[in-house]
Amino acid sequence: MSLLITSLNSGSNGNCYYIGNDTEAVLIDAGISCRETEKRMKRLGLSMQIVRAIFVSHEHSDHITGIPGISKKYQLPIYITETTLKSSNIPIEKHLVHSFNAHKPISIGTLLITPFPKFHDANDPHSFMVSDNNINIGIFTDIGTTCEHVIKHFKKCHAVFLEANYCEDMLANGNYPAFLKKRISGDNGHLSNAQALDLFVKHRGKQLSHLILSHLSKNNNSMKLVGDIFNEHAGSTKIVVASRYKETAVFCIDELQKPTSAKKNSKSPQAQLSLF
Repeated sequence: MSLLITSLNSGSNGNCYYIGNDTEAVLIDAGISCRETEKRMKRLGLSMQIVRAIFVSHEHSDHITGIPGISKKYQLPIYITETTLKSSNIPIEKHLVHSFNAHKPISIGTLLITPFPKFHDANDPHSFMVSDNNINIGIFTDIGTTCEHVIKHFKKCHAVFLEANYCEDMLANGNYPAFLKKRISGDNGHLSNAQALDLFVKHRGKQLSHLILSHLSKNNNSMKLVGDIFNEHAGSTKIVVASRYKETAVFCIDELQKPTSAKKNSKSPQAQLSLF
């Protein structure tokens, strides 16, 4: 058994990550419209018909915009904490709302989704690890610091969507107001390239085959910069840089494998972008 993963979009304009096997899948966040989610999945040869649930990390709009449309059309359960639901004000049919608690895994078919708390300027934010048959996929974005929970789960992962939001020099020398720079770089903000690299270099396990750098800032980072920085330290890990405008390729994650793409899609320019 293997897991297929892709970033359908990653950035402050919308976040949505797909993890699934042959029979069931979940979305982590749904920050792009239902139509755009469907379109990108179709280009990748993925079906919404096996998506069984959406898990919500926190209430910021770039993580929840597509939830009302997707949940209504497909009658998908939405796993969201009570605090996040109250803070988000998103309209979800009551019978589709399911709460979760930190550190208590939830089974969706053979998928096991483990939520754990993270540091971010939201009311009840969580990261997730999705597991199936000893394969672990981490979704660690919108984190101000690499706390003990992040490190613990990162070490177990075979693939990770990891935030690399900003270059410290670009943020410091850019034209953002001081309060916004402080918010981004603070312990409840976002992870810098340097912080993400430190986590990768110090704590990656031998089984980590794919690192998908995610949630890059439009103004304070660049895909090339991130790719160059991490490829220098990649070793046997495949480095992918997720776009804020297009889906990545689909990657097939096995328990023991060499890094590989699951599908070659010559019609998708992002398949080329993802091969840093």
